Amino acid sequence: MTAEIKSAYLAPEGLSEPLLKEVDGVIAVHNQLILSSQPFINAHWAQNIWKNPITLPIDSINDAAKKLKSIQRNWCLYSFTLHRRAQLIQEKLNFSKSKPMPFPTPLHSKGVRGSWCLLNENTLLASTDCTSPFPNGESSFIEDKNGPPNRAYLKLYESLTLAGKTPVEGEFCIDIGGSPGGWAWVIQKCGAEVLSIDRSPLDEKISNLKGVSFEKRDAFSLLPEEFIEKEQSVDWLFSDVICYPEKLYEWLSIWIDSGICKNFICTIKFKGEPEKDIIKKFAAIPNSKVLHLFHNKNELTFFRLS
Repeated sequence: MTAEIKSAYLAPEGLSEPLLKEVDGVIAVHNQLILSSQPFINAHWAQNIWKNPITLPIDSINDAAKKLKSIQRNWCLYSFTLHRRAQLIQEKLNFSKSKPMPFPTPLHSKGVRGSWCLLNENTLLASTDCTSPFPNGESSFIEDKNGPPNRAYLKLYESLTLAGKTPVEGEFCIDIGGSPGGWAWVIQKCGAEVLSIDRSPLDEKISNLKGVSFEKRDAFSLLPEEFIEKEQSVDWLFSDVICYPEKLYEWLSIWIDSGICKNFICTIKFKGEPEKDIIKKFAAIPNSKVLHLFHNKNELTFFRLS
């Protein structure tokens, strides 16, 4: 490996191809880890990005641990080769294994975590500046087996954790494509009021929760004018609706232009190969970002927060 490594990108499992189409200067691909000779970019399909990584020569397990500790305390291993040697180094770092988090958990309580890997027996790659606060970009929450009707709630757990805030008591939220109610369950647990919109009904145990209301209708028929006429502001607009990204973009643009809603978290779902042009349109919306979450599949998540 002759070229200098200037950035590294960890792809979601099974989704290396869209990430490889974003990244230039690819030097090598090691399982999910893509090494590049170019400075980092905010690649949408990366589960974690290692900014400005450094290569360190090492002559032993103890030497590797000592050099990593001299830089900072918290490290996460991504292992693709020499697994036993890498694991022994990680154990020397005296870093406790990550446990599932309760929701909500402030990200600042987790500490700054770097990422590292072995390139060969005598060389490691390390970065103290990574885009994901989770180990290898993998968010893990204490799961609720009884309350939510499906596992989609974990996607909203992750989104709100990354947002650094949640809906609160006194706020009004809209959740489109809400059936069977996993997202409405999270919003209600946060203490906010939620209106869920879908053609299919909510799970009965969700529709009976205090503060949850439901309308059976086409989600895209819901427009800001309905709330402007009532002089009702919208604090959060959530969407996990299955639709073409172009349709979601057009509808969201109306809501954003209206200025009535403060916060947006929406899933952009793709059927087959993701369309780069529509992703660029979402990313170009002022004050927004587009990320691949650990709990996303062939989809991205759009954030626009006040």
